[in-house]
Amino acid sequence: QVQLVESGGGLVQAGGSLRLSCAASGSIFGINAMYWHRQAPGKQRELVATITWGGLTNYADSVKGRFAISRNINRVYLQMSSLKPEDTAVYFCHFQGTRDYWGQGTQVTVSS
Repeated sequence: QVQLVESGGGLVQAGGSLRLSCAASGSIFGINAMYWHRQAPGKQRELVATITWGGLTNYADSVKGRFAISRNINRVYLQMSSLKPEDTAVYFCHFQGTRDYWGQGTQVTVSS
């Protein structure tokens, strides 16, 4: 069974940068879009960034101008810059195709 595996999370000071990666363990066909979501402690999971198979992108207002999503076949990336303490969360990648695929999440902690 194909799985998504995230990497790149960690601890960073406010104002710093991190690059998250998400790779599929096998081939996934019929992908329509790829997403990054995040969930902070005590809060609901929120959609952070979207990239369609055609390359169109969309971002939550809270990350516009600071985050950039990109993809390469069965990989999706999230470049995060000017990080803030409120960006602290577990970040999940999600592929939407003939079915949905979710990663297990990677922790991002931004210290003030």
